[in-house]
Amino acid sequence: MGKWPRGWNASTVVVIVLFIIGLLYGFSLNPSGFLIPLIVLGAIFLLYKYPPNKWGSNARSKQPYVKQNRTQPRQKPKSRTVPFRVIDGGKDDDDTPKYH
Repeated sequence: MGKWPRGWNASTVVVIVLFIIGLLYGFSLNPSGFLIPLIVLGAIFLLYKYPPNKWGSNARSKQPYVKQNRTQPRQKPKSRTVPFRVIDGGKDDDDTPKYH
């Protein structure tokens, strides 16, 4: 045999070959049974590649982006940064547990 892709071993190739044989056998017995799943998967793939929100974008005219000038200068934020401080807790220093 030739070189296999990295991570493939003999058991992986056997499983893939058996899977393909099973698909071909199932398709030869009942071709219409594969038609509905293929249509559903094809529709999902098309909706993934071409989502509905892009369908209407061609019909509308795109307005150019206009940058608006600010009339007022930026103001500094009113909040200030305060360093963290330690708050004394109310933990008891007893070594005995509260529940037995």
